[in-house]
Amino acid sequence: MSTCSDQPSIEFALETEGISKQFGAVKAVDDLSISIPRKGMTSIVGPNGSGKSTLINLLSGTLPLDGGMVIVDGVGLRVVKAHETPEHGITRTFQEVRLFDQITVWDNIMVVLTNRGVFPALMERSREGHRERARSILQSVGMWDKRDSLAMELSYGQRKLLEIGRAMALDVNIYLFDEPFAGLFPQMLERIKDIMKEVRDEGRTVLFVSHNMDIVRELSDHLIVLDSGRLLAEGDVDVVLSSEEVIEAYLGT
Repeated sequence: MSTCSDQPSIEFALETEGISKQFGAVKAVDDLSISIPRKGMTSIVGPNGSGKSTLINLLSGTLPLDGGMVIVDGVGLRVVKAHETPEHGITRTFQEVRLFDQITVWDNIMVVLTNRGVFPALMERSREGHRERARSILQSVGMWDKRDSLAMELSYGQRKLLEIGRAMALDVNIYLFDEPFAGLFPQMLERIKDIMKEVRDEGRTVLFVSHNMDIVRELSDHLIVLDSGRLLAEGDVDVVLSSEEVIEAYLGT
């Protein structure tokens, strides 16, 4: 991946002002205002049903906002459309991995790089720049040796790596990872941690959801705690995790 050198000087890469999402009588995200620092990693934690994944879905346009505004690099958006988020510098991964299972690992990356639908991308004669970029990405995520395998043949951990590679192919500034460590064996977990650190070290903004508090403590520079769709606490990791309110409501100790 190339290093970002042209990011805006705004302190926060991503903000929300009073965003909300309701499913029936349940307020999954309730008048939420948060700020994601441009530098470092921000993690989102909270009990099951606290609105973590819903928040990622709202920020990425996977779900429409019921109200409020998402602010990307200082630009306010009352409507966030999933297909337009790369134009705003945002990419994401999913808790349940989403790939084109019937095509190869290589072609899963090429589809993103050529910015086309799957069939036009497969028919298009790829440029050397695309091939070099695909090679670099697959080597970076440790999937080069699997480049000719069908996505459906991959293990769960390998599928996670490929999805991260597809996100990297968009070459944007803001990465949203929804439960990137869930269900992984230790070796694969460490590999994904290393990739996320590399993304951060290139100057990109990383926001991730996790239940693993050891990883949250290790990776996070900024922490957001949600409870019932509302902001419970936000700030420095050690300060937030030592607050009585968070301990009582979430950690249960």
